[in-house]
Amino acid sequence: MGAIVTHNTMMGAAKGVKITMPRSEELDDPRRDFLIRALAAGFFASGATSAILQPVYGMGKIPKELVPGKSVYDVEGRALVNGVQATLDTKIPPNASLETGPDGRLIFAVGKDAFILRGDSKLKLSGNNTIVDTLNLISGRLLSVFGKTTHTVQTTIATIGIRGTGVYVESDPEKSYVCTCYGITDIGSNTDPESKVTVAAQHHDAPKYVLAKGATGKRVVPGPFINHTDLELALIEELVGRTPPFAFSTDEYSAPRKEY
Repeated sequence: MGAIVTHNTMMGAAKGVKITMPRSEELDDPRRDFLIRALAAGFFASGATSAILQPVYGMGKIPKELVPGKSVYDVEGRALVNGVQATLDTKIPPNASLETGPDGRLIFAVGKDAFILRGDSKLKLSGNNTIVDTLNLISGRLLSVFGKTTHTVQTTIATIGIRGTGVYVESDPEKSYVCTCYGITDIGSNTDPESKVTVAAQHHDAPKYVLAKGATGKRVVPGPFINHTDLELALIEELVGRTPPFAFSTDEYSAPRKEY
């Protein structure tokens, strides 16, 4: 395997269009070398997004909107839904408990929301019918894209109010990481009501750490852009019939660009 993907800027060979790939320090995608070659060849410039996404998660699969009643796009390793090993036929309700082992990963959708739950993670969904209201990321890492309804993501340290957005969250006992990939989030500390910030992002503009300890009013601090990609966002948006609200041929990312 090649080295971990960093933020690269490439020229599409056929179109001469600059393509960017977000920085990622710890991706678990085993096919990143293919993605780099595909980007360099200019496939995104030619509009072949589905062809690129096909090898990313699940060989032989073309990402498309999941049919009604279908929840799981891909599962690897130990991935439990309400204590039972998930399969491609598992139905995930909006009040499910999910857990992955170190070798696990679960890519799924509930209603108009879609997710990648990475390895060594625990997640509790709360909601009714086909709508998730609250996600409690007890531990681990979660990439999410949401429909137009409001949502709340909670960790042991942070509460994130979601207003129609893509967001990546990591939860551990000392800190939580929150990248508002696009859209609006209200990020606050669970231990210090004075530490809170609203982020309005177009493209990973202002990643944040929420610290377990720190000065009053100063526990939400700038963070780097880590561990998720635009390709993954495009994949899970596709599962719910949407596309990300940014172009792949954008300027080179530098984090953070803005403070709110």
